[in-house]
This record gives sequence, structure tokens and C-alpha cells, in this order.
Amino acid sequence: MASQPRRGGVSLPDRRAPKNTNQDGIITKLINAPIVSRGKQAACDAVYVSKKLLRSTGKAAWIAGTTFLILVVPLIIEMDREQQLNELELQQASLLGAPPVNPTLSVPR
Repeated sequence: MASQPRRGGVSLPDRRAPKNTNQDGIITKLINAPIVSRGKQAACDAVYVSKKLLRSTGKAAWIAGTTFLILVVPLIIEMDREQQLNELELQQASLLGAPPVNPTLSVPR
């Protein structure tokens, strides 16, 4: 049997010839304009500087945070303990009937 053409179905349109890239369209002119390339370069530089700034800011925040935890938090805890001890001594003195002593005033000897 000889090959018979198929009946029905969808026929595809013929392929178009590729566009000639030598034609300078308005889009191509805009993309190749010197102002666009300078703008792209400026945007790339801004991104680079932003990344460096964020990285160094993150490092500085890490240093400040760990320094605070190591040096300042124990100081705050110790000051709080001292305040609680002073309040406890004042409370015990008032229960025993001794006159209250103002810790800011110096006691003459």
C-alpha cells in the first residue's frame, strides 16, 4: 500500500525565516546606548557597595552583641544583687527596731 496523506488533524504553519539581526530597531538602539551601559554599571556598583555595607554591618552587630553579653549583662546582674542585698538589710533593720540608715549619707565615726 502506498502512503496516503492523513486526513483531518491540525496543520502547522510554515516556519518563518529568522529575523535579520543587522537591522537596528529602536530597542536595539536603546540597549546599546552609552547611557544605558553607564546606568547598568552604576547599578552593579551600588549592589556591590550595598552587599559590602550589609556584611560589615552584620559583623559590627555581632561584635557589639557579644561584647554586651560578656561585659554588660554580668554587671547588670551584680548591680541587681547588690540592690536586693541593700533592700534586705534595710528590711531587717526596720524589723529589729534600728533607725533606718540612708545609704547615700555618710555616717560620721
